[in-house]
Amino acid sequence: GINAEYGDKMDSTLISSVPWGKTIKGQPVHLYTLKNTSGAYVEITNYGARVVSIVLKGKDEKPVDVCLGFSSLEGYEKDDAYLGAIAGRYANRIAKGHIEIDGTEYQLAINNAPNHLHGGPGGFHQVVWTPEEIPTADGPALRLTYLSKDGEENYPGNLTAKVTYSFNSKCELRIQFEGTTDKKTVFNLTNHTYFNLKGEGNGNILDHMLTIYAANYTPVDSTSIPLGIIAPVKDTPFDFHTPTKIGARIDAENEQIKFGLGYDHNYVLSKQQENDLEVAAIVYEDSTGILMTIKTTQPGVQFYSANVLKTIGKNGKPYDKRSSFCLETQHFPDSPNHKNFPSTFLTPDAVYNHTCVYGFSVKDVTKENVS
Repeated sequence: GINAEYGDKMDSTLISSVPWGKTIKGQPVHLYTLKNTSGAYVEITNYGARVVSIVLKGKDEKPVDVCLGFSSLEGYEKDDAYLGAIAGRYANRIAKGHIEIDGTEYQLAINNAPNHLHGGPGGFHQVVWTPEEIPTADGPALRLTYLSKDGEENYPGNLTAKVTYSFNSKCELRIQFEGTTDKKTVFNLTNHTYFNLKGEGNGNILDHMLTIYAANYTPVDSTSIPLGIIAPVKDTPFDFHTPTKIGARIDAENEQIKFGLGYDHNYVLSKQQENDLEVAAIVYEDSTGILMTIKTTQPGVQFYSANVLKTIGKNGKPYDKRSSFCLETQHFPDSPNHKNFPSTFLTPDAVYNHTCVYGFSVKDVTKENVS
């Protein structure tokens, strides 16, 4: 179990940082390390509030970095795939970049033709966040803050976004998202880390076993915009109720699979209680024995099987199609244009709150009696 593997001490995580160069605009950036008592650690940069590395021991005690990323800031500045990033102001797609708020129409950038994606070309993934180390019940945490000014990427309202990362002795990477605005706006944040539980750059993820706790999903049109219906996953390639290999049906003769070039769909989570922190998905990889549990307070999770990824990652490793997966906890894509979806409007009298936990443990099935 995880306790034997990592020890369940209440000793604190340590946070350290090093300068990590300057952006093209001349802004200094840092790389932060959150190291827990077992020696497992997470690296985060305040450029795009991105997760750079997640390093923990697999079942053979060898360290495994399960997070795709780049070795330098320059890699992230050139990145067009949102590796490890916080996507915002609006994660995922908005149809034709068009939103209406109380009768006022706003036209957002079309950066994923014909739609708006992840807050636009100058979204939260490309900005430098203000770092601060804060104490929490879980030990020290890294809080990153960004003020998105009224009209930035054509969104209304001065919006203050806060993303707090902590990493405890149980190898749980907790991400706490907050947001406030001075004018009604739309807001939907997610973390866009690409995972490979064999280790980044180490082959594809088609044999990873995935469970998603969702009875329904939101089917899309050919441009990946939800049709507006909530459809059952039963008897479709989207049913991951029981642990199933990601690759088992990824090329199925199915219109939705064709539209996504594989999986790139929002799942409607089967929540016991709205806004509670509940398990959304579990992923297991046999060669390392790493078991990943995703918990969220959000109503949805985007499962993306990296169908169009093509870049050169850490230490010159190629990251190709289906070399990783994302499980992005979120509100549904294009929610501002679908009244039947949970609302993504944020008003000045409200606070946006969203918790996502990526937990890691080691399960050596060779040593367990699996029934």
